[in-house]
Formats: sequence, structure tokens, C-alpha cells
Amino acid sequence: MMSLQAPSSVVMIRPHAFQSNPETRSDNAFQTATNHSAEKVSEMARAEFDEAVSRLLECGVCVHDFDDHGDANTPDSVFPNNWFSTHTGGHIAVYPMFAENRRRERRWDVIDLLKRDYRVQDVIDYSGLEQDGLALEGTGAMVLDHIGRVAYVAKSNRADPVLLERFCTHFNFEPIAFDATDASGCAVYHTNVLMGIATDFAMVGLEMITSEERRHTVESRLRETDREVIALSTRQISEFAGNAIELTGNAGRVLALSERALKALHEDQLAVIERSASLLPLCIPTIETAGGSVRCMIAGVHLARRTFEAKAA
Repeated sequence: MMSLQAPSSVVMIRPHAFQSNPETRSDNAFQTATNHSAEKVSEMARAEFDEAVSRLLECGVCVHDFDDHGDANTPDSVFPNNWFSTHTGGHIAVYPMFAENRRRERRWDVIDLLKRDYRVQDVIDYSGLEQDGLALEGTGAMVLDHIGRVAYVAKSNRADPVLLERFCTHFNFEPIAFDATDASGCAVYHTNVLMGIATDFAMVGLEMITSEERRHTVESRLRETDREVIALSTRQISEFAGNAIELTGNAGRVLALSERALKALHEDQLAVIERSASLLPLCIPTIETAGGSVRCMIAGVHLARRTFEAKAA
């Protein structure tokens, strides 16, 4: 049975012109350089994507995969969780993006497929607020606790506080915002590299939250929902250990994360995870050079599927 927190269906975008985005490099400290040609990098990323989709399908996760348009001006298209999110009750949100070239990633054919296959009541489109210089980059900027109805947000230029309040009012979440920095003192650009929330546990880089009071608030609110809190170190966060997503497969819940992230976790942390979810490591080293990992690649579908009954003759 699908958990409220762990969707059984996802949307993913197959990259055809993948590269580390030059427009986001200034505030995404997780991006790294590569020595390969642009064509080779794109080819490698596409192969990693296809293998990841295959692994998810083998676990029984339904994957709606779309090809991007092969546009060199959308190098981050493989990370669709930033421009839309779905919610129980039939709601979809479409978000304003900070970097200009990321605004081209929005795909209304994706929304149309969701309307066709799932019960969608409304689509709230915040993207026009880009013209006012506002950004709220979906479930990258917000890590959503669908059980406790809390939106955890690391403050950044990708999470406008006014728009955050508006989203939380529309979608019935309580915002908990905090400052978070890496070992170099740089602000964490997206909350979902810092933390991931599953049904029975949460993985959080608590030591990166600069305020002791807010650190305590985040941890205590997660524990209120009977979750075990796995405290990740700054080094583990740098290996994308926090950028994981729990999904529901044929045999129960799985935690999808990268092989790099898995190697960074300790045995006691893995034991907590495996009490309620199977581990599903995916090999995506090329994609991770863009500063995102498995969670960023996956947009969960928290919608009720339509049942198509055969028409009477």
C-alpha cells in the first residue's frame, strides 16, 4: 500500500543536452567540473538516466519518463522536481525558477499527462511571479512532510519567503525556514540536498543549520511524527546522502539514492533505514556533476490514479 510520504509513481525527464548549468554555478556549490566533451557528458548522463529508470521499474515503481527537447539552453532538464509538485486531493503546483534558462524546463505536456491518468482538481501556477523576481523552486527549495504537513526550507534566493507563505496557505503546510551553510560558510542552495523525509525516518544535516534553536525545532518536529532522525554530517551531505527519496514499489517502500550517497552512510544509519525501506542505489556520477542527485531527478506523483472502465457496448 502506498504511503502518504512515498509515492508509487514518478515523473522523470530524459536529458539530451545535459551539462553543468553555468547560470546556477554561482550559488550551487555542489556542481563540479568534468574533463569530457559536451557530447560525451550528455551521452553518459542519458545512459545513467536510462539505467536508473530501469532499476525503478524493476522495483515496481511506475515511471512516466519524457524526453527533453534536446535544447542546450535547458541543461538541468533532468531535475523536474523543481518546477512542479503534486499533492493529495488532486492538486498541482507550478513554480517560478531563479535561473532564466531553468524557466524553459516547464512542460505542459507533463501536466496534461497527469490530468489524463490521475485525478487533478486544480493547477496553481506561480510561474508568472518570475516577472517580479520571485522564485520558489518546488521540492528542491522545500522538503515536504506530507504526514505532518510541514514545509522545511533552507533560506536562499531560490525560496522567496512571501511566496513560501502563499504556497503553504494554498496547500495547507506549515513553513519552517532556517539558515543553513556548508563547511565553507556558503548558503545551501536547495533544501533537498540537506534533508530527506521518509515515512518512518528522516535524514537531516542538522549541523549545517546555523541556529541552535532552529536545529532543535527541525529535529523535534520530525520526531513528533514518530520518525527516527538520522543526523547526517556535512561531509555526508557533500556526498548527496541527504538527496534521497522514499518510493513505494511492489514489495514495499524503497529508498532511492545514489551509489555515492550510499557509500557515505554509516552502518547504524543504514540499519535505521532498512527497518522500514529497502535500499535502491542508482549509479549517476555524471548527473551529480550538475549539483543534484537522485531526489532532484524524481518528481513524485501524490495523486489518485484514474480508473478507466471499459465502455458498455
